[in-house]
Amino acid sequence: MLSSQDTLISRRHDGLSGQFLVPGDKSISHRSLILGGLAIGTTRVTGLLEGDDVLATCNAMRALGVTITHEDDGSWLVHGVGTAGLMSPAVPLDLGNSGTGVRLLMGVVAGQPITATFSGDDSLSQRPMARVTDPLAAMGAQITSRDGGRLPVTIKGVADPLAAAHTSKVASAQIKSAVLLAGINARGTSTVTEPHASRDHTESMLRHFGATVVQDMADDGTHHVSLTGEAVLRAADIAVPRDPSSAAFPMVAALLTPASDITIPGIGMNPLRTGLITTLMEMGGDITLSNERTEGGEPVADLRVRHSQLHGIDVPAARAASMIDEYPILAIAATQADGVTRMTGVSELRVKETDRIAVVADGIAAAGGSVSYDEDSMTVTGGNIAGGVTIASQHDHRIAMSFLTLGMVSDAAITVTGCMTINTSFPDFATLMNGCGAALAAAGGDT
Repeated sequence: MLSSQDTLISRRHDGLSGQFLVPGDKSISHRSLILGGLAIGTTRVTGLLEGDDVLATCNAMRALGVTITHEDDGSWLVHGVGTAGLMSPAVPLDLGNSGTGVRLLMGVVAGQPITATFSGDDSLSQRPMARVTDPLAAMGAQITSRDGGRLPVTIKGVADPLAAAHTSKVASAQIKSAVLLAGINARGTSTVTEPHASRDHTESMLRHFGATVVQDMADDGTHHVSLTGEAVLRAADIAVPRDPSSAAFPMVAALLTPASDITIPGIGMNPLRTGLITTLMEMGGDITLSNERTEGGEPVADLRVRHSQLHGIDVPAARAASMIDEYPILAIAATQADGVTRMTGVSELRVKETDRIAVVADGIAAAGGSVSYDEDSMTVTGGNIAGGVTIASQHDHRIAMSFLTLGMVSDAAITVTGCMTINTSFPDFATLMNGCGAALAAAGGDT
């Protein structure tokens, strides 16, 4: 199977067609397991993403004392223990490559009278955690870590955490969520202020489970979230919509490759997650929405995407929070657009699985594209892509999928190493792509 191959080769093809079923939303999948575990009663989760990152969160919740079962019909049952029912794990919680899983669970542990050590793979162990652990320490948790706040991190939580009043320098759903999760058991109201709104799945799902959460936007554009502490969460079933971040790859591939016409059904359309769709449409992308509906408390729609000639634009910096994970694939789209595409306000890309600004820009340049970048921006000038190169994904799933997409429009094939990391978020990506007409193959020639 292609999903078990670490090196894949991508070539031009005759266009994509048919229906492309992307997996469940990764952000909502993580939160379904965590909040279901903190609720009283049993939560049924359907559509859960069964990728490596989410399964790492699942195993961590089990180690914290929550029973989670995978049913014959494909659903998952989370038997919650309540907001004070977790136990200290006997072994460190290994979150693999999952930044979302580790940071959200840090918040959970910080607000409970338990102790846990968090670990991860080499990539996760290099990512900054102080931006999360510092506000958690201010709420009363005792925290030790490696130099720079990096993993492994040990958190000794408290039964009565202090209510938070945290102002974040960046709009980050992970920071905000960790503070809110720690604040569930606090006496009083915990507040988080962001420079602008980040994705709000945690807020929506906390309300779905019975907590009182209020969001508002100030006149100066800052975003404020408040959670009433000592909350009681009650089991509430979750239908996970399909992931807009995963949909980004077949969407861009269809826009760029001649004669393509695909449908991508059931995509989550939370307005704080649809920045890429808005941007691609502004660039001239032929994307239409239909069957708009609400599933599991989230807006959902079916997408039809057809080949289009794109043109460069200036992407507003204020849009970054709504599409931060999609900038690598947007940069690939920009290589085929007429003119110049400028992306600003994207410094957060430097602290993802890799320094995504540098890795994407260097990869595009190696393939023959025109790109420049600095600490907070990236500029791509459209033109011919020669290809014929090998790109190391550096074990970043979105880098791997982005350059496999670039290989579909390059003169010569592009080889991408480190592709097994795609399983963290999008199992069967390559097989599904080929099912719609792509030409991805293992280095040995298997498809």
